[in-house]
Amino acid sequence: MASQERWCMVTGGRGFAARHLVEMLIRYEMFCVRIADLGPSIKLDPYEEEGTLGKALKSGRAQYVSADLRDKARVLKACQGAEIVFHMAAPDSSINNYNLHRAVNVEGTKNVIEACVELQVKRLIYTSSASVVFDGVHGIFNGDESLSYPVKHNDFYSATKAEGEALVLKANGEKGLLTCSIRPSGIFGPGDKLLVPSLVDAARAGKSKFIIGDGKNMYDFTYVENVAHAHICAERALASKGTVSEKASGQAYFVTNMEPIKFWEFMSLILEGLGYERPRIKIPTFVMMPIAHLVEFIYRLFAPYGMKVPQLTPSRIRLLSSDRTFNSSKAKDRLGYTPIVSLQEGLERTIESYSHLRAEHQPKRDGPSKVHKYLGGGRGTPEEKGLLHENFVMEKAKEA
Repeated sequence: MASQERWCMVTGGRGFAARHLVEMLIRYEMFCVRIADLGPSIKLDPYEEEGTLGKALKSGRAQYVSADLRDKARVLKACQGAEIVFHMAAPDSSINNYNLHRAVNVEGTKNVIEACVELQVKRLIYTSSASVVFDGVHGIFNGDESLSYPVKHNDFYSATKAEGEALVLKANGEKGLLTCSIRPSGIFGPGDKLLVPSLVDAARAGKSKFIIGDGKNMYDFTYVENVAHAHICAERALASKGTVSEKASGQAYFVTNMEPIKFWEFMSLILEGLGYERPRIKIPTFVMMPIAHLVEFIYRLFAPYGMKVPQLTPSRIRLLSSDRTFNSSKAKDRLGYTPIVSLQEGLERTIESYSHLRAEHQPKRDGPSKVHKYLGGGRGTPEEKGLLHENFVMEKAKEA
């Protein structure tokens, strides 16, 4: 499917979703993979040493490049010889620092685009976010790509991701470069260092008993392997000839598991799956918002002295209490995207991957828990679960 001359490059390649994409690209031998990230060298986790990535690095089918997107010379070096660039790098979304986000998500993206044009890279796929259309005030139910960017975003991360996305889409067609943007919603899965660890920290501190809002707000989550799969779908669509490529390029796509769920039910399933009590006490948002503003004010004062980023901020309160569901029909129609891992299976894999964070003392229950009922069925073998994706890649590679 690929020769040693065909290379792709993944910016932010050591990030959460990017690691899964890198593994998937290597596993299906689509390209040799250049991994670009901030670290001076790559440090593999124990499971990676003898796994797909470790073997690829030893064989030369993967290589690591230290690159800061704010340094165009380094970006040019990282993109050298690449046929496609997956631009996944972004600062931690929980850090609401305008200068940082703009430097990476906007100025860094400009450098990536310019490098792609100068080096005649064929395809550029940008990892955006569903939050680029969220204003923090109005909920979104089954939103599609006709939604425009709001006048004011919920946070600096979303605002600058929107700016970066607009630049990438505008660059489509420039000197033969084809581009598109993937907008995942609520990425979760093994390897995430934010969602599950923060939930467990809250549970152990006795702070996970509370539901902010009425608990009925609906949300779309996306299992991390589905996010990686969507990027591969996009690459195959852009690489196709004729109308398929024409329809796919220059567009943004919402990507989800296509299984909306109540936000607080999703959180409860994770907590309960790890042996913690599910949240039950509802607190109105109008009670929490003044507290969140005070916490954010204190953080701004003490952040220079090492204060950690707080979990309770106004933007976070809005995220926790608003409807945010999205329609992925466009991604299905133009990219051929459908989830390869169900929400149920994704939750099960996620919970299993965090077994080291399980509660020491399990709460007593009368009968099976809700999480047991939800995750109790539909367990296929890993081979069965991966077959759909393998067949997809094979077929699309033949078409291209």
